[in-house]
Amino acid sequence: MEIDPDDLFRDDEDDPDNELFQERESTRELVVYLVDASPKMFTTTCPAGDRKDDTHFHVAVSCIAQSLKTQIINNSYDEVAICFFNTREKRNLQDLNGVYVFNVADREYLDRPTARLIKEIDNIEDDPFGSIKGVIKTDMMRTTLQRTRDAQDLGISIELLPLSRPDSDFNVSTFYSDLLGLKGDDLARFIPAAGEKLEDMKDQLRKRMFKKRLIRKITFSIANGLSIQLSSYALIRPTLPGAITWLDSVTNRPLKTERSFICADTGALVQGSAKRFQPYMTENIKFSVEELSEIKRFSTGHLRLLGFKPLNCLKEFHNLRPSTFVFPTDEELIGSTCIFIALHRSMLRLKRFAVAFYGSSSRPQLVALVAQDEIISAGGQVEPPGMHMIYLPYSEDIRNTEELHTGSNVAPPHANDDQTRKAAALIKRFDLKDFSVFQFANPALQRHYAVLQALALEEDEIPEIKDETVPDEEGMSRPAFVSALEEFKQSVYGDNYEEENDAVGNGKASETSKKRKAVSENAVKESGNYDWVDLADNGKLKDLTVTQLKYYLTANNLPLAGKKEALISRILTHMGK
Repeated sequence: MEIDPDDLFRDDEDDPDNELFQERESTRELVVYLVDASPKMFTTTCPAGDRKDDTHFHVAVSCIAQSLKTQIINNSYDEVAICFFNTREKRNLQDLNGVYVFNVADREYLDRPTARLIKEIDNIEDDPFGSIKGVIKTDMMRTTLQRTRDAQDLGISIELLPLSRPDSDFNVSTFYSDLLGLKGDDLARFIPAAGEKLEDMKDQLRKRMFKKRLIRKITFSIANGLSIQLSSYALIRPTLPGAITWLDSVTNRPLKTERSFICADTGALVQGSAKRFQPYMTENIKFSVEELSEIKRFSTGHLRLLGFKPLNCLKEFHNLRPSTFVFPTDEELIGSTCIFIALHRSMLRLKRFAVAFYGSSSRPQLVALVAQDEIISAGGQVEPPGMHMIYLPYSEDIRNTEELHTGSNVAPPHANDDQTRKAAALIKRFDLKDFSVFQFANPALQRHYAVLQALALEEDEIPEIKDETVPDEEGMSRPAFVSALEEFKQSVYGDNYEEENDAVGNGKASETSKKRKAVSENAVKESGNYDWVDLADNGKLKDLTVTQLKYYLTANNLPLAGKKEALISRILTHMGK
């Protein structure tokens, strides 16, 4: 088999050294939901929005169901288990009384959430056991506390979501303060904070929330014979739909793809491993799979220090992709933290950043290590100390910007002081207080996951999705904002400006406007040749080309970026399908 040059250096998604593969494997969490099923959970009620009052037990089950739905979207590789205690029946591996581990068929006790698990937990039956009193209760409390401390020593964390009765509040001090180690101010702030967590579980949005978990460990070579170990964390990653999983049409189980080679001369199945070759003069040079893997592996994946530069040499446009946060660890190389602190302090004091070679197997490149100092406010730590690893661009990634009016004797226009002040005042009106990237969800992705949820759970209606990206018309209609906008328009364009006028300074329409108008008119004309509603209802949008799909998007002033699946999803969202 002749070697394909493009395939030789193609990134493998399941390559153990691939960063995304490392992130997927290392960010897996194991979550256990513990729910009290005693009689008090069914005799007390709490408000449930616009519905009638529900028992605490049903509120807890509803929160778990909503959390599982969100978990499939956020972290599909996490594993969960649901356990009820104080139950009449028992179902657990240790055969303990009053403990019932809820599960469905074809699933382990601790496993990834499935559609069947979510459907059955929503329809769970009431099965309380009864309260335990006396010496037995005291002994069980002592045993539970000891097992909790043992679990915490193993790195297992426990979160409590308390539910109060109408006539009395939940008393954390009775038992759970010792279990969670709550004292002083932490104990006083626990109930309000837990209430916010409970409400958040009930009203979670369909967002891909990437937690700041460990991706992989990196060996940082500082000098000959001196190396330290770093832990890397992903801060921001693009939000994309989940990978496609092919399922069997009968059993609905995931399919496993296998590939076989057949000899072109004899038609027999090739038993041995395939070998590839590269023609060289009159010979075919053969390569084994192992040899090709070694050719593709540029480096061992270590980080090697090359030198230092002043911080003003690092420009904003050098950061072309999300950076990675690195922090020292002494798990394998003792003393890594001490060396890292000394290097970190020196870089901050001298205002330098480090240039290093990051030997990733798929994309080796130069990186910049920028030290970040710790920031502490009244509420605690805002920014942790550490370093940001910024992936520097290659030479061909940087383009020289073309000057405006190149080759023309006309001086480019510049804003005067009044226009600059009016623009600054307008931008201040746009300022979003306490802005966070998590405030806005991608409406197309939310719609995508809502449709998948309705299909998987066999729901009759698709959940309503709120588009958080639409303009805030109410806020933009406030007098202060309108005044700032009108002052800016008058300062830049004058009193006689008309928004619909495409004329420029010399009275003629610009060539760019003409081309844009021609493209839009052609898209509207071509879009009219298709019955888009019929194509969407019959699932035939996927049969169209990307160019044909863009006719609809251009005609309706929708974004054109993305792959074919993203374009189809955008069209369906616009059509309300």
